[in-house]
Amino acid sequence: MMNKKFFTYYQYIGPIVLTPLSFWLWWHTYDGNMTLTLIAWLVPVLFAYIVPGIGTNVLKVWEFNTKYRLGRFRPHHGFVFGSATSTLAWLCHTQMAVNMVDVLQTAFVLASVLGFWNVIYDIKAIKAGILIVYNQPWADGKDAEAITMDYAPIFFAGFGLVYGFGLGVAELLYMKGLMNTTFSILYITFLLGISIAIPVVLYRKRSLCKHGHSGCRPIQKNEPEIVL
Repeated sequence: MMNKKFFTYYQYIGPIVLTPLSFWLWWHTYDGNMTLTLIAWLVPVLFAYIVPGIGTNVLKVWEFNTKYRLGRFRPHHGFVFGSATSTLAWLCHTQMAVNMVDVLQTAFVLASVLGFWNVIYDIKAIKAGILIVYNQPWADGKDAEAITMDYAPIFFAGFGLVYGFGLGVAELLYMKGLMNTTFSILYITFLLGISIAIPVVLYRKRSLCKHGHSGCRPIQKNEPEIVL
């Protein structure tokens, strides 16, 4: 019960606090540069609208059990995930990237941190009944840990890897004076696209190898056979 109460309140309180806070933290870190701020702050928000939005209402593999929903999707989810993700990323950000070693370090750290904390979050959310994932482990009657580990490490660590790499590269380009307005729009679009595409492709390949299907459709729950 306490778990469900936490998720019920956090889904509103978290974004209300962290959305403006994370934006300000990045804006202050980048000395008011809006381009870098939007890359750090906006990409996680858009990712969390597009991927779960398709996963819930198009593919119907996920479902949110919340009061306010658009189909199976909660309308504020992008800010629930995005605000927390950008805040965690800021906490991990120590300095502007000045070489490719810094870029790779940022990518590795964010993949590790976002992968770890989002796996924990989804396990707790599934146990609390806030999130339902109709994947193969769910159909096989396995626990929340097994259900989460089937998709979450690839999606969240994969996103963290691409997001961290893209953020570091953006800092390098900015230091070289290449991040103008037109280029920044194209860059954000490209970064968002590959941050979605790479985890999805990896997830599909793993699911095909492990389960024999892409994992992009709801799996029917296996009912025990009744012997008469």
